[in-house]
Amino acid sequence: MEPERQQEVQPGNPEAPVSKRPEDWEWEDKVRVVMEARGKKGEDLGAFLRKEGIHEVQLRDWEMGIRGALNKRGRKPSRNPADVKRVKELERELRRKEKALAETAALLVLKKKVDAIWGDADDGTKGKNDK
Repeated sequence: MEPERQQEVQPGNPEAPVSKRPEDWEWEDKVRVVMEARGKKGEDLGAFLRKEGIHEVQLRDWEMGIRGALNKRGRKPSRNPADVKRVKELERELRRKEKALAETAALLVLKKKVDAIWGDADDGTKGKNDK
């Protein structure tokens, strides 16, 4: 016999069962719960959290996530001259290293072709031209 599982409730409606955990809620539901919880304290907040089926820690995490997302939207990218200069230096270095990597790859391919035609002098194998 399978143990009886506790049914989870849909956010905002304790009568309607649903299979979602609070971690799986849509962002709209999380924002709604955070907004409804604002201003509630003590027993009112506890009753509200029980009704929604979440813990206070989850509520605080969601609130911090919402604040963080709103703060990021309002910021403009940094245009500090030192940052711009550093980015240009890093991009220049990256291009130099990409060119060096491409050159090394080309040399390795060329070496393999030479070894295939004339054989590798180190291992004593004969290439196509050796009889």
